[in-house]
Amino acid sequence: MVTEMVIAAVIGCYIVSSLILFKFPCLLHKKKDVKFMCRHISHRGGAGENYENTITAFHHAVNLGTDMLELDCHLSKDGKVVVSHDLSLDRRTQSSGLISEYDYDDLPCMKEQVPIDFVPGASFSSASEDRNFPLLEDVFKNFPNTAINIDIKINNDNLISKNPNICLLFSAKSVSLLLLKLYTGLLPFMSLKETHLEVFVPAALVKVYSSYYPEKWWHHWVASIADVILIRRALFEHLAKRGIQTYLWVLNTEEEYRTAYESGATGVMTDYPTKLKHFLEANPQYARDNKLS
Repeated sequence: MVTEMVIAAVIGCYIVSSLILFKFPCLLHKKKDVKFMCRHISHRGGAGENYENTITAFHHAVNLGTDMLELDCHLSKDGKVVVSHDLSLDRRTQSSGLISEYDYDDLPCMKEQVPIDFVPGASFSSASEDRNFPLLEDVFKNFPNTAINIDIKINNDNLISKNPNICLLFSAKSVSLLLLKLYTGLLPFMSLKETHLEVFVPAALVKVYSSYYPEKWWHHWVASIADVILIRRALFEHLAKRGIQTYLWVLNTEEEYRTAYESGATGVMTDYPTKLKHFLEANPQYARDNKLS
């Protein structure tokens, strides 16, 4: 009887302390001091409004007032950090092969029509002459005062070493561990080295996925469960109190924007920065601490 009472007391103390620290995490953890807050994030610079990952796209987004540019990186054969989503040149240029097989100066320009990955069946085309792959260092030089979200597409120590002293996103593995800690009550007790959580919205992603691949009956069912598990306002608010921002990607409709901000996400990543700007202007309650407001 005594043993059962002790066990019950320990479990009760654990549950109560976990709930208190979940609500008030700064009782145990020092809030991270991140120097910027991003509500409006331009995916690949705005792949629906300019040729993706180009200096022109980045200028357009920054001129709109975006808080953050999202981009992707690979290494060229001669060791340059190239801004490109795809490792292969096949889909976005008239050439074939890998970026890593070309010296930077020998890389081709993009096609006139470039597919928009998160809008199945759509592509971007314009009279713009800027269809070149920029270097990451040129992006830094052009936008020294803009937050830049760097998606390193390959596990390459040389590539990672060229981007030191940066804020850290949760990896796929660490997101899984984060959820495990959340649902076991351990999260409020654990320190976190990451500064930003960037996750997809399962229900939105499955719509895109089903446009490219045969849809199975269980896809939406699994996505709905994943939404409940992952897109949790309580989790995002807990992380915010610890100074960790949450970004949801890649969302391109007003309905998706609204759902994301209502879930407590700090920011939304979109292919259409103009559309997101207009949404935030029409809904200033979601644009707090944001220069678009």
